[in-house]
This record gives sequence, C-alpha cells and structure tokens, in this order.
Amino acid sequence: MAPYKVSVTDYSFPSLDIEKAILEPLGCEVASLKTGKDHQELCALVQQADFVIAQFAPVNAAVIEAMQKCKVIVRYGIGVDNVDLRAAAAKGIPVCNVPDYCIDEVADHALAMILDLTRKITANAAKVKAGGWGLAVPLQAMFALKDMTVGVVGFGRIGREVANRLKSFKCKVLVYDPIADAAAVEAAGFAPAALDELLASSDLVTLHCPSNEKTQYMINAQSISTMKPGAMLVNTSRGTLVKTDDLASALQTGKISAAALDVTDPEPISPGHPIVKLDNCIITSHIASCSDAAVQKLRSDAAGIVVRAIRGQKLPNVVNGV
Repeated sequence: MAPYKVSVTDYSFPSLDIEKAILEPLGCEVASLKTGKDHQELCALVQQADFVIAQFAPVNAAVIEAMQKCKVIVRYGIGVDNVDLRAAAAKGIPVCNVPDYCIDEVADHALAMILDLTRKITANAAKVKAGGWGLAVPLQAMFALKDMTVGVVGFGRIGREVANRLKSFKCKVLVYDPIADAAAVEAAGFAPAALDELLASSDLVTLHCPSNEKTQYMINAQSISTMKPGAMLVNTSRGTLVKTDDLASALQTGKISAAALDVTDPEPISPGHPIVKLDNCIITSHIASCSDAAVQKLRSDAAGIVVRAIRGQKLPNVVNGV
C-alpha cells in the first residue's frame, strides 16, 4: 500500500500524467474523480486522503469535514472561491493556490476583449461571413482607446499587466484596489480612484479581483446605475463578481452598451439565458488562462506543493492563514 494518498477532486486535463510523474516516485497513490460533482463520491474520495488537489469541485464545509487525514488542500489556479477557507482553517488544514501562472494569458485575453468591444471585431467579421460588407454597427459604436477612460478594478498581478498593456493605447487608466498603495499606482503611471469614482468616470470597466464577501456581485443593478451611459464591461476574473440578470437587463436597455465575459454566474451559463442571445455580449467559456505552457506550470506547481508537504518544508501561497 502506498504511504501517501493524493486525491484529485476534478480536472479538465486529458490525464494526470504530469502529477503522477512527480508524485508517484515519492510513494504517492493518486486517486481522482473527473468532475467532482457528486457530493457523496467527493466525500468518499477525500476521506482518507493525505493531500487534496482541487480544480472546480465544491470543496465545501461538508467535504472538508469528511477529510480525516488531509495535511493540505491545493487549488489548481489563482482563485479559491470554491474552497471553504474557514472550514479548512477550523480543521487546521492549510489551503494553497498557484498565484503566478497564466498571468500573461489572462491579461492578453482581457486586452483582446477590450479591443473587440471598442473595435467591434466579432460583429464586423460576422457580417462579412454572412455575405455583407461595410460597418455592422453604427459609426458611434466604434471607438479608439486613446479617447477613452478605462477603469481597472483590482491591481494584483493580472490587473497590473492589463493596465501596463493599456499604456500603449494612450487611454487614461483609473485603478481601484482597496489594498494597493496609491503612491505605487501613481508611480506605475495610473490614477488611483475610489470604486464609485471609477464606475462613474470610466467608458470601459475591466474586472481583475477575487470573488469574496466584499466583491461578490459588486456589479449589480445599483452599481450599474452609477456607471456612464453606454459604458462597457469586461470580466475575466470570476462570474460571481457580476449579477448576470442585472447585466443582461442593462445590455438590453443600452445602459451598458457592450460586455465581454470569460466567466459567468452560473457557470456554465445556460444556453437559454437571455444574455447568451444578446448581440452586444461576447462570452467565452472560462478559457482566458489557457495555453499549453500555463497549464503545464499549473499542474507541476500544484504537485510541487504536495511534494513540499511530504518533505515537511514550508508551504507556499497559503491563503487561509494556517
């Protein structure tokens, strides 16, 4: 019997070959589910696990309570909103993430969405494919970034990269981040702003913050009402930052003129939801982080955290204070 059991709650990769290549030589048995959606299967999987690695499965309080031996929970990714951090802390289980992968991929994806909204690339390309020619949208819907104010919500690794990319386009960039030093934001060449100021002043708002008790549904009917008429919205962070029904209503009335989302709430979004059918909303399927190099780093780093735990070394990126 292997001395260690590593339970992978779910994964979107073709296999777990990278993880097994790292962990099995250290005496680990790697057990897994593919989707982790069945609560009973999930609890059974983690019950005797020494280490748990999770991607999207809901590692809630009940699942954590089922863990009898777990020494660390590792999240495949940056966000940890699918893990109950308080429940893990109450059991003395550290939760670690992988915060330094896919930074450029997500920043590139956000910039691509910003350019699509301002230059209407998707709409104009669709018109040509349908046999048409000329502008697919009114001339007033075409914008140059240099004439715009862009609000960046969140100035972490990804938010900073998006802001830095926007410099080349000569737009004014406002930054809201309650834990970022205002002097550091100014030194980087951007204007710090309160959230209400940013929403009221920005022609386009792009979200780059985690989903937690303070940020959940920060974009809702009330906050949308404070935004500039015809403002645009990009979300490549977490779907639960935005109330989907409220955004759909604002897109239908034109209060928000266009939106681009890589994440939705719920996720996946129902094909029948009104927002899916709106021509002024672009949705991709939570793929902003994707590149072969990024996914390889994610998987090897997640397995590497388990290796450190096995060796009794200090764990990196502990997000729940344990």
